[in-house]
Amino acid sequence: MLATETIIFVSLCYIAVLFGIAYYGDMRADAGRSIISNPYTYALSLAVYCTAWTFYGSVGRATSAGPSFLTIYLGPTLMTTLGWLVLKKIIRISKTHRITSIADFIGSRYGKSMTLGGLVTVIAVLGIVPYISLQLKAISTSFLLIHQYPSLKPYTHPVSISVWSDTTFYVALLLAIFATLFGTRNLEAAERHEGLVAAIAFESIVKLVAFLAVGIFITYFIFDGFRDIATRAMAFPELRLLMTLPENVGAFSSWLAHIFLSMMAIVFLPRQFQVMVVENVNETHLTKAIWMFPLYLLAINLFVLPVAFAGLLTFGALQHDPDMFVLALPMANGQLSLGLLVFIGGMSAATGMVILETVALSTMICNDLVMPALLHLPFLKLAQRKDLSSILLSIRRLSIVLVLLMGYAYFHFAGEYYTLVSIGLVSFAAVAQFAPAMLIGIFWKGGTKTGALLGLVAGFSVWAYTLFLPTLASAGLIPKDFLANGPYGIAMLKPFELFGLNVFDRITHAVFWSMLANIGCYLSGSLFSRPSAIEHTQATMFVDVYRYVGRVHDSSFWRGTAYLPDLVLMLERFLGRERTEASLDSYAMSHGIDREQALTRDPGLVNHIERMLAGAIGSAAARVMVASLVKEEPLGLEEVMDILDETRQTIIYSQELERTTAELRAANQRLQELDRMKDDFISTVSHELRTPLTAIQSLAEILRDYPETPPDRQHEFSGIIISETQRLTRLITQVLDFQKLESGRSRWQITRVDLKEVVEDAVSATGQLVADKKIDLRLHLPHASRPVDGDRDKLIQALINLISNAVKFCDPDQGRIDISLKYGDQQLTLAVTDNGIGIRESDQKQIFDKFQQVVDPSRGRPAGTGLGLAITRQIIEYHHGELNVKSEPGKGATFYFTLPLDRSPISSSPKRD
Repeated sequence: MLATETIIFVSLCYIAVLFGIAYYGDMRADAGRSIISNPYTYALSLAVYCTAWTFYGSVGRATSAGPSFLTIYLGPTLMTTLGWLVLKKIIRISKTHRITSIADFIGSRYGKSMTLGGLVTVIAVLGIVPYISLQLKAISTSFLLIHQYPSLKPYTHPVSISVWSDTTFYVALLLAIFATLFGTRNLEAAERHEGLVAAIAFESIVKLVAFLAVGIFITYFIFDGFRDIATRAMAFPELRLLMTLPENVGAFSSWLAHIFLSMMAIVFLPRQFQVMVVENVNETHLTKAIWMFPLYLLAINLFVLPVAFAGLLTFGALQHDPDMFVLALPMANGQLSLGLLVFIGGMSAATGMVILETVALSTMICNDLVMPALLHLPFLKLAQRKDLSSILLSIRRLSIVLVLLMGYAYFHFAGEYYTLVSIGLVSFAAVAQFAPAMLIGIFWKGGTKTGALLGLVAGFSVWAYTLFLPTLASAGLIPKDFLANGPYGIAMLKPFELFGLNVFDRITHAVFWSMLANIGCYLSGSLFSRPSAIEHTQATMFVDVYRYVGRVHDSSFWRGTAYLPDLVLMLERFLGRERTEASLDSYAMSHGIDREQALTRDPGLVNHIERMLAGAIGSAAARVMVASLVKEEPLGLEEVMDILDETRQTIIYSQELERTTAELRAANQRLQELDRMKDDFISTVSHELRTPLTAIQSLAEILRDYPETPPDRQHEFSGIIISETQRLTRLITQVLDFQKLESGRSRWQITRVDLKEVVEDAVSATGQLVADKKIDLRLHLPHASRPVDGDRDKLIQALINLISNAVKFCDPDQGRIDISLKYGDQQLTLAVTDNGIGIRESDQKQIFDKFQQVVDPSRGRPAGTGLGLAITRQIIEYHHGELNVKSEPGKGATFYFTLPLDRSPISSSPKRD
């Protein structure tokens, strides 16, 4: 027999490690250096879902139902992978409204209802008590089993044992101490319990390692692998049946019911809501948890069937409790160290659940049961007390002890009559009653408080009648005739065959009737009742949380007068002076509020104070406390219309935001393109400037080094220097003009402009250049002209650029340029045609966008210059026109632009891409 002291010593050492991790986590959090702010810790904390039910009960379930044990893990996998958008919305709502629990969430959604929050709390406590007893039973059973090592005799927990002699009672007290120390350090339930979450994540690692270790040992050391276990099991018909999937309607419906329950449990179990929502550091962590958590579930269930079959082959179905095969098998093979590791793993699975569950329930009991009751006792004058934080913390600590004692009482009197899985499914069916009010409520604004109350009452009543009361009857606490014949002998009311329905198992039967009653009453109650103003407001804020995020805290759905010092004093009683001052200073700084102002009608400040208070005592109680100090006035027709107008403006704002986002995305792409073009622009400008500079320098050096150069040659060289200097001046001017155009700093003088005069002035300005190149320039102008609105000088500059470009690429021997102007009904067209080398079609599409020279490979000559054309394009586009080119290689090029002929005013800034 293994000494009790040894087991207790090992257990206490492990608990001490948890204490150390939790303490270190809290210390780091206080120093502002979180150790849980990463998705891996978040995913591991979600694994608190894997309790003693998983560690021990899955094997027990597999020995009687085969692969159906997987249904409890398929549900969470489906919910996290397929329903992650729902989970993300729940997290966003909770962060926005400082939700502290499921009761707070549902109560807040339906008008911050105290009644609804209290009802949810009662359902949660009564529904979770059997689940807590399951964990205590697992710890007690594993302790008794390892205590009698090396004997493995069947045993039962003696019901008649004294509480003071029961080891389970002291385990419950030890867990209460741990939960109290690390779960109720801060009053604000909306704040994270970082040390506690760190300890839970560590426990998830321990239980996974322990189960994998025992699974590997049993599969590969006791037996010869998976195939060996399967081959031996196939020799027994009863074991061969455990390897088949369901074929009849009853078994298939059981699978569906269990999958549904587990899908709901991963969200609505108080501890799962605590770690998934309240303790969430960053909602982006969810994106990694949606595949890490299912992977964890796969790993911890990998050896369930091998262990189950190995236990049946070793002990038989009746010689040992199948729930304890995972511990009994290593002990039967003399592996005491492995047995202790399994015991610690099972204790991790059980304690993690109990600690976090009681912390979550204590918050609900305090905020949604005790606080509303205290607020309705006027003789207490709660709002006038100087310090309430110590009272509320004491309430939460007592709640933890109370819940654990209730769990122990259920274990002591009724838990011995059911398997671990059976007890767990009872709790799953209880918390599933929250699903309609919560899931439908975050997508349907029509849900009302009346509908939620009716649905929860109906569903919970059916659950209690078909599942909870039968467990008490089996324990002998109420007459068993109730099960066999129904109340007063009414067969139609038998708990397991309600209204004659007898094709389902007990759990599926209860789920069917309870959810039917719940959803039916919720929908009918909502359709036949009218929501109050606060219900309508909360419904809008929850359903459209993404639309109102960032605006909900400054909502205008309140009108009244508040005395600020009273509100501040009340907040200090709950949060303390330091935290209150920091919170109000932050709000005042960001909103420009005068903290010294005595009276305020700012709804944002009142809402901010209410939200801060809600983080400590829940939204319903916070609303009552604030309402006791705020003189709220009813909204008149004008205010209601303002609210509706604000909602409409919000919708318009969202649509504008979407359009702006698309425009910014397009602008970002354009900026990236411009960034890529920058180097080409610099290269082009450098090349253009370097050419005249090189010519000037070379000719100047010739004149300097060879003073005997004939006068006629000197005169020729001087002419070239002057020409190149003028060319350099034009290039510099072009660069400066381009920069002004691109930056929007160019000045525009809009007048009525005659394009015939523009052509004549441009030809005159380029006359010397055309004459020097001996180019034949011909004009094709109409007799009559129609003026347009534009900048005369800029249009002349654009045409000069086109003529200069044509001069550069004309035929060197017989150059010719044709300039034509044509007027149409809606627009004019001005074209400049040369007889040069032309441009390839592929290059024509880029010639206005790229700051480079396009080269014709067949001639080796440049076919266009990007800088001058880029300036021209900017000018033409400013005038709402368009610049284009038509050309064929070897047949010249025609650059032409069009301008509108209407009299619409030109914008004050150039058109941008």
